[in-house]
Amino acid sequence: MKRTGAVFLTIVLCSTGVLAQKKRVAVMNFDFSTIQTWWESNWDVGKGISDLIVDELVNDGTFSVIERKQLDTILAEQDFSNSNRANPGSAAEIGKLLGVDAIIIGSITQFGVEKKGFGLGAIAGKLRRFGGGGVGTKKGKAEVKLTARIVDINTAEILASERGNGKSERSGLLLGGIGVSGGGFGAGGISMTSSDFRETVLGEATEAAVSELSGKLIMKADRVPERAILVRGLVADVEGSTLTLNVGSSAGVKVGDMLKILRVARTVKDPATGKVLREVTQDQGQVRIDEVAAGFSVGTVTTGSDIQIGDLVRN
Repeated sequence: MKRTGAVFLTIVLCSTGVLAQKKRVAVMNFDFSTIQTWWESNWDVGKGISDLIVDELVNDGTFSVIERKQLDTILAEQDFSNSNRANPGSAAEIGKLLGVDAIIIGSITQFGVEKKGFGLGAIAGKLRRFGGGGVGTKKGKAEVKLTARIVDINTAEILASERGNGKSERSGLLLGGIGVSGGGFGAGGISMTSSDFRETVLGEATEAAVSELSGKLIMKADRVPERAILVRGLVADVEGSTLTLNVGSSAGVKVGDMLKILRVARTVKDPATGKVLREVTQDQGQVRIDEVAAGFSVGTVTTGSDIQIGDLVRN
């Protein structure tokens, strides 16, 4: 398995005055295998739900949520299949590569529209015989049900399991201007974060389910264990203000970290055994981490000069 990953570091100031990290999470694309046969297009409903939940979590600010592109990169590199979306063990492995504290996985258990007068049942995907402009005038209702779990990336333990349910019933836009053709919901699918989708009955139900679920996940933030990460490494290469360090994501280093650069001035040894008791160091400067791989990282010196190979790096 390839080892790579990078996330942004978010720091808050605790009441003790000690710098502490927000708990970092990643949100996997939700599994929709139980409803996937209802949809005949390439609309990834699971990714749409994930994007909406990420928006909710970011806006709330309790968690630090990694960028979508970082997750997509890891999923592509690891050839992570859609069938593993709701698997705690597989998700935990991805979480380790991303360097997060926990990973959120979920499933869509209901996602449908029922329109009175059309007799098409509760499945929105079966609206394929109608054009988008002709389905927005009847009374309809929609219901969306979601489940999600917060998974510990070290043990694959499920730390919390929550559900969200959303309903909408009214006259007006059912699918609005969203085209429904023989191939499903428009060419290439639609954006669930768009105003066009949000204004539909199905969009309203989706937003309500996402809001309820996200709120419950935020309330369980205290179940995510805090990790004390001590970075202990060395400068491996110096090229102008660019440093290569011999520690990377596997040691807890992340993009955005600010690390101290120290030089050992002298060592104190036990006169009886020769064992090093402590190292007396002097500050040489600071480095900001710009790139991270599993076994190394690259950063830019922000303060200091005369940085040398073998200098210590600490957080």
